[in-house]
Amino acid sequence: MMIKSKTEELEVFLAVIDCGGFSAAANQLEMQVAKVSRLVANLEKTMGCSLLHRTTRRVEPTHEGLMFAQSVRAGLMLIQDAQERLSSQQSSPKGRLRIDAASSVMTHQIVPLIKPFQAAYPDIEVELATNESIIDLLEKRTDVAIRVGTLKDSNLHARVLGQSPLRLVASPDYIAQNGEPNNIESLLSHQLIGFSGQPHLNKWPVFNEVLDPTFSTLATSGEIIRQLCLAGMGITLLSQFTVGKDIAEGRLVSLCDGLIASPHPRESVQAVYYQNSAPSPRITAFLDFIQSRLTL
Repeated sequence: MMIKSKTEELEVFLAVIDCGGFSAAANQLEMQVAKVSRLVANLEKTMGCSLLHRTTRRVEPTHEGLMFAQSVRAGLMLIQDAQERLSSQQSSPKGRLRIDAASSVMTHQIVPLIKPFQAAYPDIEVELATNESIIDLLEKRTDVAIRVGTLKDSNLHARVLGQSPLRLVASPDYIAQNGEPNNIESLLSHQLIGFSGQPHLNKWPVFNEVLDPTFSTLATSGEIIRQLCLAGMGITLLSQFTVGKDIAEGRLVSLCDGLIASPHPRESVQAVYYQNSAPSPRITAFLDFIQSRLTL
C-alpha cells in the first residue's frame, strides 16, 4: 500500500499540536507560518478529514487528529531508528538524543557526563529536559528518560542502571540546634521537608515502619528539597545520588544509618525508552557510556 502523506507534513502536524499553534510551530521549525499552514492543509486533504480545531487562541487536535497523531509519533520514531541503524553500520552513532530526567538526577548524574559523552560521540547532539513527573516519551519526543522507582508503563522498555539507597539528612547547623532523632517520636517532632504533588515520595521507610509524616515545608523537586535542607530548614529523605557528595564533604549529616529500609522500590534507577524491537544506536551508546560512570 502506498503511503499518501509526506514525512514533512506529518512532522509539521505534530509540531503544531505540541506547540499549540501555527506561529509557535513555525518558530520552532524555523519555517514560514504560511508554509506550516499549507502543509497541514495538504495533510488534511489527503486524509479526508479535519485533524485540528482552529480557534483564535489555540489550535487543538480533533478526535481523529489525536488518534492519528499517536500513531504518527510511533511511526516516525520507527523510521528514525531504522535510518540510524543503517547509518551506524557505516559510521559512529549520530543524530539528536533527547534525554529527560528529574532535576536532581539531571543535575547530579547526567549533566556532569555530557561533556565526556559528546567528546566520545561528537556526532550526537544532546538535548536535555527536566520533568518531576512521568512524561509520555512519544508526546514529548523524548528518546530516553532516567527514572527512579518502580516502572509502571508496559509500553516502555527498561534498563536498570543501578540502585541508590535512601538517606535521611539534615544540615550540621540544624542538627546542632535541634539534635538528632533516635526514634519515631523524636523524628516526627522535627521540621521535615517533603515532596509536593508526589505523595508516594512522602512515605518514609524508617525505624521498621512506613511513616506518613506531617511536613513543615514542601517542594516539587528533589533538588529544591536538597537546597532547603542545605539551608537548615529541616530533615528530609533523598536518594544517595542527590546528597552523597554533600554528606562526604560535610554539608549534610546522614541520620539513622542502618534504620532505613533497604532494598526499597525507590532505590531503583533505570533508563526507559519506547519499546521498539531494539534501542537506537545513539540510545545504546549513551546508556553504555553512563552506566559505569554514574555515582549512585
